[in-house]
Amino acid sequence: MTHPRISAAGLARTLNSASQPVYVLDDELTLVFCNRACRQWLGRAAEGLLGRRCTYHSGPEALGPDAVAAGLGPPPEAMAGRRLSATVSCPGGDNGLRRRRATFIPLGTSAEDVIGLVAILDREDMLESDGDASAPPPSAEPDSIDLHERVRRFRREAAARYRADRLIGNSPAMRRVRAQLELAVLGRASVLLVGPPGSGRRHTAAAIHYGGDPQRLGSLVPLACSALESDLIRSTVAALARGSPLGENARRSTLLLNGVDRLPREVQAELAATLLRRPFPLRLVATAAQPLGELVRGGDFREDLAAGLSTITIEMPSLASRREDLPLLAQLFLEEANSRGTRQLGGFTPEALDRLDAYDWPGNVDELAAAVAEAHARAEGPRIDVADLPKRIHLAAEAAAHPPRRESTIVLDEFLEDVERELIHRAMNRAKGNKAQAARLLGMTRPRLYRRLLQLGLEKDV
Repeated sequence: MTHPRISAAGLARTLNSASQPVYVLDDELTLVFCNRACRQWLGRAAEGLLGRRCTYHSGPEALGPDAVAAGLGPPPEAMAGRRLSATVSCPGGDNGLRRRRATFIPLGTSAEDVIGLVAILDREDMLESDGDASAPPPSAEPDSIDLHERVRRFRREAAARYRADRLIGNSPAMRRVRAQLELAVLGRASVLLVGPPGSGRRHTAAAIHYGGDPQRLGSLVPLACSALESDLIRSTVAALARGSPLGENARRSTLLLNGVDRLPREVQAELAATLLRRPFPLRLVATAAQPLGELVRGGDFREDLAAGLSTITIEMPSLASRREDLPLLAQLFLEEANSRGTRQLGGFTPEALDRLDAYDWPGNVDELAAAVAEAHARAEGPRIDVADLPKRIHLAAEAAAHPPRRESTIVLDEFLEDVERELIHRAMNRAKGNKAQAARLLGMTRPRLYRRLLQLGLEKDV
């Protein structure tokens, strides 16, 4: 008995009658079908979604239809023919987001013949769990899908609170940074961000400025203290002090002094007079590689200027000091790379994460972002593997596995004394304690042998 063939229109009618939300993606992750239950779940967000790519990244949902489409994006492993489950999301609900568990069924058995995916969603929304979005789950080793979900939650919450989605992590250092950031956002006090290059000082400074009421924001004016000529720094600050370049916007604007610890001494005096001795219309935020207090004690920085710039001091930790945050950061940068192009990766192999964890990261978070972008462009599989990582990380691992032999210092006099003691012992043994015969064996006189026995602490042989 043969069964009647189902037409595309008939299949669409069948899926539209299903009570569970269903949507279909083609081999380029473009949304090509969304049944009635899925459109009802998406609500207004469903408008204009057909034809959009559902890439696998965690951009904040406030970015519009592309971010909504990203909330439906499947883990890239599904396009390799692997059936799996993951969480998808759409705007709405009390907390600004609705989430459901989805089962992704590949239309094909391998990466070469998969022509698309069918996503079948659970009937009920999931409850958003409480606690730190970046905190690890009870299980020991989070997989890529779990890291994706934690990154997504953190970026959404950070975007809603202070637009600091890159300050992800559950380490004590990053918890402290986020708490200090919230304090800084609430007021207009000057803030000093201290940390090594690449630790995220500028990103945090921008989060302080943009973390306020978006309807009342002014301009963020960056000033590179280490790169600009002294005259240009003076003229820029003087113009800002007069308020003319920004007008009424000045009182809601921020002057960002990047690398303030490298200000020439003669400029420090003029800035102190301009910024501290009369009302300055802009908020002051500064970055430095080392605490200004240390420079003051060394006579390299003015004490009044240091105090005026550091009402609130936020210490940005190095990446090496918060290695527990590395998997989340790496996943974040991977998903940023996903959002920039057509290549979609799900995460990292455990071996790749271990290799990243073993690296020292002298360039901190910025170096990690660059390394992940490089590996993302090189990867051929659905996840970044050890072989995809930059060459410098492999060279560092090889150097750590084969450290150079430490050369011992030879003190010539001590070495020669040890040799002489050994020769005297051998001669005395051959001569059976006869010092005259031992002296002849050593080619020295008997009185000289006596003296050397005393000088070398061999009195017991005398």
